[in-house]
Amino acid sequence: MATETADGMSSHRRGVTVTAVACLTGVAAGLLSSTLVDSPTATLGIAPLVGALVVNLGLIRVLGVDVDEFSGKDQLYTGFMTFCLWFITWGILLTSSA
Repeated sequence: MATETADGMSSHRRGVTVTAVACLTGVAAGLLSSTLVDSPTATLGIAPLVGALVVNLGLIRVLGVDVDEFSGKDQLYTGFMTFCLWFITWGILLTSSA
């Protein structure tokens, strides 16, 4: 049985929402980095990651999660997941011949 959080969302649904948003924004940032630059040394490729990190909390808030109760651990988790998916997506697209 899942417990309700202050925003009325079950803890499981809250966790799935936060993880999904962090992962999907990371993948989107990786795709955008791939379309902007073709070299891993170009610093412009990091701009979509920074944008995704800024957009994350706004999207999570729009989806009904109370981000005011996020701890430092929650902030680091969303940032890390976004970074990892951005890095993996952009890395795969840089090394593929497509």
